[in-house]
Amino acid sequence: MNRRDFIAGTATGLVVGAAGTYAALKGGKQQTASGPAVVKNKLEWRMVTSWPDKFPGLGTSADRLAARITAMSDGRLTVKVFAAGTMVPPLGVFDAVSQGSAEMGHTSAYYYQGKSKAFNFFSAVPFGLTANELSAWIHYGGGQQLWDEGYAKFGLKPFYCGNTGVQMGGWFRKELKSLEDFKGLKMRMPGLGGEVLRRIGATAENTAGGEIFAALSSGRIDATEWVGPWNDLAFGFYKIAKNYYWPGFHEPGTGFECSINKAKFDALPKDLQDIVATACRAEAEAMLSEFNRHNGDALKVLIEQHGVQLRRFPDDVMTAFAKASNEVLAELESADDLTKRTYQSFKKFREEAISWAKLSEQGYLDMRQRTLRPNG
Repeated sequence: MNRRDFIAGTATGLVVGAAGTYAALKGGKQQTASGPAVVKNKLEWRMVTSWPDKFPGLGTSADRLAARITAMSDGRLTVKVFAAGTMVPPLGVFDAVSQGSAEMGHTSAYYYQGKSKAFNFFSAVPFGLTANELSAWIHYGGGQQLWDEGYAKFGLKPFYCGNTGVQMGGWFRKELKSLEDFKGLKMRMPGLGGEVLRRIGATAENTAGGEIFAALSSGRIDATEWVGPWNDLAFGFYKIAKNYYWPGFHEPGTGFECSINKAKFDALPKDLQDIVATACRAEAEAMLSEFNRHNGDALKVLIEQHGVQLRRFPDDVMTAFAKASNEVLAELESADDLTKRTYQSFKKFREEAISWAKLSEQGYLDMRQRTLRPNG
């Protein structure tokens, strides 16, 4: 695929803007009297990821982002993807890029809350922002500036590059009848959601995606959440656990990142910096659209072909989730300065988003449900 075809096929004003920037390249191509432009100063970067090779939605998004950057730059910046475990461990992406072992990473910020609790907010927090709201906060509500500040301390430049939308509550071997069923339960759940589970008596752990099936199969964990029907079907969790719970209180719109070694990014010509930023913005829309396209079909397959039981969390469990979530988030007010300021910014934006959502998307969805599917 050549650069013109790629840009023509990317239906966003952002990519068109990048094409305009590209037309005014500085130092990338030079016209000669004897022939066409000659490419020089080519760069080859490595992108390490937290996902299995070609894994639907996440691994394929990393591949697509790498291809997008390569094509938009006409090969001046070629990006090669290294799936989880091929160059660094799944949860070693942050450190690898920070230390310069790789130039780029494709992962999610909440895996690295050990660096700073603030990083959770750029991925997902319990009872937090939906995909559209998270994008709005990052790009227009001050989130990107806080993210840049936090990652700069580790020599990184972060870009928002994807979202799964609302995630499912998880897979459980046994049906949950009440809050008591969480006592002593061992469940895979990363980020602040895992802390919420601990507050209600469960044991939570942060297991990399490619290791979850083995942990669930062996009985080391009793339950797991991952993403949603499309990804969960691919991982085959239905072979072990048949109880599939909703809604996912812990990840209402999980953001993903392209993190770049800051020194490497700062050294890029301005037009290549713009291409990377624009490619990430375009891929964010692409990933969310793809998840919204495939989740419904995958859920139907899980239920009709694999006997999965779709269940809603009991009311007392949801109440406990909300109470514990409020406690966990409130405690961040007394954390480090960056976390405190990030939480305050996030909280202010969430209040505004709740007010608007009641009249906009929530209002419309309630109306659509009542009129088109009044019986459920």
